[in-house]
Amino acid sequence: MKIPVSQPALVGNEKKYVIDCLDSNWISSKGKYIHLFEQKFAEYLGVKHALSCCNGTTALHLSLLALGIGAGDEVIVPTFTYVATANAVAYTGATPVLVDCEPDTWNIDPLKIEALVTARTKAIIPVPLYGHPCDMNPILDVAQRYGLYVVEDAAEALGARYKESLCGSMAKISTFSLYGNKTITTGEGGMLVTNDDELAAKVRLFKGQGMAPNRQYWFSQIGYNYRMTNIQAAIGLAQLENIELFLAKRREIAGWYKQHLSGIPGITLPVIKKYASHSWWMYSILIENEYGESRDTVIYRLSEDGIESRPFFYPMHVMPVYSKGGAPFKIATAVASKGINLPTYYDLCEQDIVRVASVLRDICK
Repeated sequence: MKIPVSQPALVGNEKKYVIDCLDSNWISSKGKYIHLFEQKFAEYLGVKHALSCCNGTTALHLSLLALGIGAGDEVIVPTFTYVATANAVAYTGATPVLVDCEPDTWNIDPLKIEALVTARTKAIIPVPLYGHPCDMNPILDVAQRYGLYVVEDAAEALGARYKESLCGSMAKISTFSLYGNKTITTGEGGMLVTNDDELAAKVRLFKGQGMAPNRQYWFSQIGYNYRMTNIQAAIGLAQLENIELFLAKRREIAGWYKQHLSGIPGITLPVIKKYASHSWWMYSILIENEYGESRDTVIYRLSEDGIESRPFFYPMHVMPVYSKGGAPFKIATAVASKGINLPTYYDLCEQDIVRVASVLRDICK
């Protein structure tokens, strides 16, 4: 039996709400579920505004547009992240400026940000990778000293906490992905959150083709069709109703992995900093030289045993579109080459994790 790396948990009111959309004919980008989902999402995070859109990448793009970031500007981003973070910056005409990661959390290194600030720097985008929060206080301190915006790309960290604050509630604007492998999903989808009324109004304008809110078919500026459908929002609302259940199960899965993988030579388990409450979007490990097999060999051998896994993201500095032949980013390069995401989803049982651990023990013999 194959164990996939991820799959959604449709265990609540998803079918009921979708059928309601079909029965009422509200299946496009208007309908009650869009408002309800946005309202409940904002309440969950404790923010004023939650604005749905068609995916997490467009949420990032909308954030930068609303902040007025464009050609000639620079935005500081981690080199070790999913490509959408850098792409959203590039969409605006601004330049992504890359930062190496911490060796233990794999998140952007706050101590390396300030040296990269120039007169053209406008924002910092921290990314709580794989569900572990970034160390936000020093990032926010640098931003305050230099008058920079902080846009948290919390795509993978819904439900994670930095100290007492939920990821996504601390920055000027934060964004989430609601793709099928995320903690809650709308299939495809994204959410943007902010406490700023003016920025929220700008985002609403941009995501709806730029149409004036009180004058139908009057377009005061260039906009985008970045809206979520009522059907997607219906699924999202049902998912959000079960978020504490999903987070609790992921914590349980992480506990099983720690129990059954501890002591295997050459496997580095994920850390949890004192300031962090992990969302465990993915349970991620490093395959060190002491293990005796390469990361890619491990992925292949797991697959042979019916266990799907994923390598870590390639860092941005090795991508042809973002490589400039500058800093070596040694930590991100090393981490990315050793990392594996193991199966992490609601329907896993402890016996599944025992099976994964057994194969990992056998490979290194």
